[in-house]
Amino acid sequence: MRIAVLGAGAIGGCLAALLDAAGHDLVVVARSSAPVLREHGIRLEGAFGSHHAHPEVVDALEEAPDAAILATKTIDSAAALAPSRAALADVPVLAVQNGLDAHGRAARILGHDRVAAGLGTWAANALEPGVVRVTAAGETVVGGPEGERFARLLGGAMGFVRRTASIEGAQWAKLCVNAVNAVPAAVGRSMQQVAAEPALLRVTAAAMREAALAAIASGVPIERVGAVDAQTVATLASSIEAAQAVPRRMAVVFGDVPNLGSTQQSIRKGQPTEVDDLAGAIVEASVRLGLRAPVNAGLVALVHEVERTGAFVSPERVAALAPLP
Repeated sequence: MRIAVLGAGAIGGCLAALLDAAGHDLVVVARSSAPVLREHGIRLEGAFGSHHAHPEVVDALEEAPDAAILATKTIDSAAALAPSRAALADVPVLAVQNGLDAHGRAARILGHDRVAAGLGTWAANALEPGVVRVTAAGETVVGGPEGERFARLLGGAMGFVRRTASIEGAQWAKLCVNAVNAVPAAVGRSMQQVAAEPALLRVTAAAMREAALAAIASGVPIERVGAVDAQTVATLASSIEAAQAVPRRMAVVFGDVPNLGSTQQSIRKGQPTEVDDLAGAIVEASVRLGLRAPVNAGLVALVHEVERTGAFVSPERVAALAPLP
C-alpha cells in the first residue's frame, strides 16, 4: 500500500520505519527535518528491532495515498494537515496522538470522519532527526472510524496491535499514563530518576491521581491500554500513596535506557510541547466535571516556564506542588 506518514518524530519515525520494513510504499511528510531525512533516511533501533528506511520525503502530499497516519504533536495537527488536505479529502487517516479528542480534531480539519485514533504504550526517544530508539516495547490500541482497517495495517508491521470498542475509554486511560510526562520535563530528569526520588515521585503520583479522578467522574467506561485498566485507574484515584506504585512500576518497565518522555524531548529539541493537551487537558476536564487539579495546573505553568526560559526548574519547586507528609 501507498502509506503517508505525517510527522517523523519518535512516533511517526518508528511507524514509518516499521511499515517500510513490512514492504509498504512510504511517503513521509516533514518540514524542518526533511533535508536530513532525504539524505540519511530513518534509522530505527531498540525494542522493535533495527531497520534503516529510505522513504520518499515531501513537504506536502500532492496525490492521495491509500491511507495516512498523523503522528505529529496535537498542537501541530492543523499545520501538518492543511497543506495536504486536498490529497487527503477521502483518505482513511489514523491519528496517533495524545489527548482526549485528537482524532476528532483531525476530522474537523480534514472535513470528513474517516479518522481513526491510535494510542501506543511503547516508549521511544528521537532527539535527532531520523534516529528513533524504542526504549520499551508495548501494544498499540486502535479504535474509532476505520479502526479495523488500521488495526490490520499496523498488525502486519508490528506486534501487539489491538482494536478497542471504545477509543474514548482508552484515551482516558492513556491520559492517566501520560500524567507522568510533566515532572521529568520540568526538572530535566529521566522518568526513572523521577521515580527514584521520593519527593518527585509523590508529585507524579498526585498528578496521575487528578487524572484518574477526572476519568472516573467523566462516566466513560475505562478501556485497557497496555497494563493500565479500570482497576489501575481506581488505584490511582484512591490516594497519592497508593498511586505511587504505578509510576514506580512504569520506571521498572522502561529499564536502564533513560526515558525522557515526549514533553521533555520537545523541550530538548527546542520545540513547543503538548503539555496543554496532557496536563492541561486534565485541568480543563477537571474544571468541566466540577473537580480541581492544582498539581497539574502547577506543572503546566512550570513546563511553560522551562519552554520560555530554556532552564529546567529546581526539584524543590516541583516537590512543593505536593509536599511529602
